[in-house]
Amino acid sequence: MKKSICLYFQVHQPTRLRLYRFFDIGKDSHYYDDFTDRTILHRIADKCYLPMNQLLLDLIKQYGKDFKVTFSITGSALEQFDRYEPEVVRSFKELADTGQVEFLAETYYHSLASLANEGEFKHQVEKHVKAIEDHFGVTPKAFRNTELIYSDNIGKQVYGLGFKTMLTEGARHILGWKSPDYVYSNPIQSGLKLLLRNYQLSDDIAFRFSDKGWKDWPLTADKFLTWLKSAEGDVVNLFMDYETFGEHQKEASGIFDFMRALPGVVLADGSLEFTTPTLATRKHKSVGEIEVPDPISWADEERDVTAWLGNELQQDAFNKLYEQSEKLALLNNAVLWEDFGHLQESDHLYYMSTKFFSDGEVHSYFNPYNTPYEAFINYMNALSDFIIRIDDAVATFGR
Repeated sequence: MKKSICLYFQVHQPTRLRLYRFFDIGKDSHYYDDFTDRTILHRIADKCYLPMNQLLLDLIKQYGKDFKVTFSITGSALEQFDRYEPEVVRSFKELADTGQVEFLAETYYHSLASLANEGEFKHQVEKHVKAIEDHFGVTPKAFRNTELIYSDNIGKQVYGLGFKTMLTEGARHILGWKSPDYVYSNPIQSGLKLLLRNYQLSDDIAFRFSDKGWKDWPLTADKFLTWLKSAEGDVVNLFMDYETFGEHQKEASGIFDFMRALPGVVLADGSLEFTTPTLATRKHKSVGEIEVPDPISWADEERDVTAWLGNELQQDAFNKLYEQSEKLALLNNAVLWEDFGHLQESDHLYYMSTKFFSDGEVHSYFNPYNTPYEAFINYMNALSDFIIRIDDAVATFGR
């Protein structure tokens, strides 16, 4: 039986907050920096989404059913595509129409709802499934949570939503001596099959590709093939941000040339095949259960949720936001619900991280704020205005 290679790309663009001052509270309820969103999206569409989608489409035309890839695209990203770069949606639709691309379900707003509110989590997953159906004409069958966050209990919820395949991180502290290159199952719901990211090989592309100080630089398709072949197990899961191509790893690094060459090298070898998550869990049997009592993710060295909830600032913002759920449930106010969704985007909490050591550089790369405290103050100002609007709506409810 051939070893499977599962290529999965995350596509997300946050809804960034504008500079929202204390004196704006109660006076101006538009929280978002539309200019920055539009500017960044135009840049990344030109550097990554459009050229990379065309490259993948060319590869599918060249190799047919032998080449497959997988995407998850957040609802927040889809909204920005629709608003600022509709050509990106058309290019993803072209990929969908080939039948060789799987689209995953996830939280619509790239949120931490799975850690906070089961009802809101379900709502966002269902909203996201509908968005994927509306945009691409396909119904997601497999699931990836925000930032690959997973635990036994979250897996149980996901299975209850009708998914039988879920992606997460091959974290060392939960695997121990086991390999990430097999299919595993949830210990509570054995019907939920798990695919674990091979973080070593994934990060060789996503983070180390252009590092001239890396002992294995430059990375070629032939060299990477030898690593894929030496990986033990049934399926090697290469999961990464789509912006790896052209944004994080610049075109001049050769990242597009590497990706253009990889399928041909892999397929010519004859011992490997490309697959998608749903096909992988149909083909390969689970080798056993993997227990994950506490949430894991693909972020930072710890592979847990401390990137978003590791300090008091983050926890205060998180708790204050989700405390509004009960009051919102009383209201049929589409504008408030939409703001609630965008304020849940995990990026806002990520910007408040106080990690300064091994992962500090990664956090600073994605952070528009000078300090975590600045990110916290800006967010809490916007959240304070949002809470006032909810309380006013509740006070007039039923009158």
